[in-house]
Amino acid sequence: MRTMYIGTTGMQAQQLNVEVIANNIANISTTGFKRSRAEFQDLLYDNIRRVGSPTSDTGTLLPSGLQVGMGVKPVATYRIHENGVINITEGTYDVAINGRGFLQIQMPDGTINYTRDGSLQTNENGEIVTQDGFLLSPNISVPEDAMEVIISRSGEVLARIDGQTALQSLGQIQLAAFINPSGLEAIGDNLFRETEASGTPITGDPQSDGFGYLMQGALESSNVNVVAEITTLITAQRAYEMNARVITAGDEMMTTISQMR
Repeated sequence: MRTMYIGTTGMQAQQLNVEVIANNIANISTTGFKRSRAEFQDLLYDNIRRVGSPTSDTGTLLPSGLQVGMGVKPVATYRIHENGVINITEGTYDVAINGRGFLQIQMPDGTINYTRDGSLQTNENGEIVTQDGFLLSPNISVPEDAMEVIISRSGEVLARIDGQTALQSLGQIQLAAFINPSGLEAIGDNLFRETEASGTPITGDPQSDGFGYLMQGALESSNVNVVAEITTLITAQRAYEMNARVITAGDEMMTTISQMR
């Protein structure tokens, strides 16, 4: 009896669906978080009567076959990279990306990872870093005598130095864009890693063609929609319950057969 196996695959699929939804809801306050959606595919079919098979010697064919599906399987967790709401924080080194692009972060091993989390700070050397102390790439250092730091929409970092009238340029923040951002690998800590599926990064200055612009003193919130997630959660829970009932029905049918005399 296939019923038990099919119901099991359905329960496993909906369990994964609930786990993805739970992760979305858990990160509702995570800066720059991008929600995910579970994707599923039907499994192989058992062809009892194959469509198009000959039914006589005169060339007549089956207009439709007899197939029985074998259940469902999860195939992907698709990450949705739509922008979240911009929240004003008034933090000097907080930057939100309004539009397309990722900040480039240099890891301790020299590799570059990517993030939408613009909650930046300065370390003991005056270098702009993430909350984990990873350097922003290209590296930018703020002098000790800087009275004010200004980050323009185009990514230029300027400082007002004590005793100087003109603003001093400290460096240029660049963004990275990908042809398939959903192909990036999430590695935790609000960071993404380049993969073959994402394609190679295209770098450029904010506010240039194909890139968003920066907003100083603001952060991008998570793009999780609570109402939509709760609705999807209820649907997944009901689907899980229905698949459990399928297994119960299959068990009752097998019990009936085993008790026949």
